[in-house]
Amino acid sequence: MHLDAQHPTELQTYLIRNGWLSDDEPIVSLSKPGEGNMNYTLRVQTTTRSLIVKQARGYVEKYPSIAAPTERAVIEGRFYQQIATNPQLAQAMPALLGMDEAESVLVLEDLGTSSDYTWLYQQASKIHAEDIKRLVGYLSLLHAQFQTAELDLAFANDAMRRLNYEHIFSYPFLEENGFDLDTVEPGLQEAALPYKQNEALKVAAHALGERYVGAAPAGTLVTLLHGDFYPGSWLQTASGVRVIDPEFCFYGPAEFDLGVMIAHMHMARQGAELIRLVKATYVRPEGFDERLLNQFTGIEILRRLIGLAQLPLTLSLGEKVALLAVGEQLVMA
Repeated sequence: MHLDAQHPTELQTYLIRNGWLSDDEPIVSLSKPGEGNMNYTLRVQTTTRSLIVKQARGYVEKYPSIAAPTERAVIEGRFYQQIATNPQLAQAMPALLGMDEAESVLVLEDLGTSSDYTWLYQQASKIHAEDIKRLVGYLSLLHAQFQTAELDLAFANDAMRRLNYEHIFSYPFLEENGFDLDTVEPGLQEAALPYKQNEALKVAAHALGERYVGAAPAGTLVTLLHGDFYPGSWLQTASGVRVIDPEFCFYGPAEFDLGVMIAHMHMARQGAELIRLVKATYVRPEGFDERLLNQFTGIEILRRLIGLAQLPLTLSLGEKVALLAVGEQLVMA
């Protein structure tokens, strides 16, 4: 089954065959629910309700030249099944209504008219403190609810982590990676050069990447991570903030999720007070490492500014240069 908005009859037959639509529930419209990066996603409107149907293909939807594992849909489905055991976590996310492992398809509850939080990157945009508290509360509960000292193979997500490893810890620091940063911001290519030529920074990034993809140190607890906890994975809905797209999930260091969130607070100019609120609200699991938190924060800043996964930032070149220095300092701390 190849999910395609241009073939509604084929999609309807597929959904009926799997028991996700009834015979007397025709599709009346198909639309794109938002700007996703990884998957092909459709809002399916019938005469009585709407569903979200998403399919993982063998590439990144936004960047078709980048190969990506299709099993990410199954891992995401398992995440929804796992958090369904906790009512508070389940309420913060769409419900999983169906999963077809063979076709890498998920059917999810439609949370209605909504937008993600990427508007935060626009100048003078601020997130409400209550939304921060809800998001950090979700993260605290997720990390506290699911902890283990043993590898959970159901959530190994090795292929997705390897993909992330390349784009977070390696690709941004290659001098010749085929990506001209001046197409993003004139002057950014030159500004990035000192970081691409900094051997100590590369060594630190590599070590941090090994902590991300490797097994946890003996005796260390790992927690279930969302894996991509940034404004594009937060939804502003009529019933409040919700969390989506956990396809990068795995059991790993809690510092990673929180570090990613804090990094995006920096890049979205949310200010020191809100960053302090994030840190103060988060309930740290046993063994939480503040230095590791800083390093993951710094590497996310660096990779978003000089890597391929660019954001809709409105930062000036000078602001980016200043943030690059902050990122380096945090990684090397």
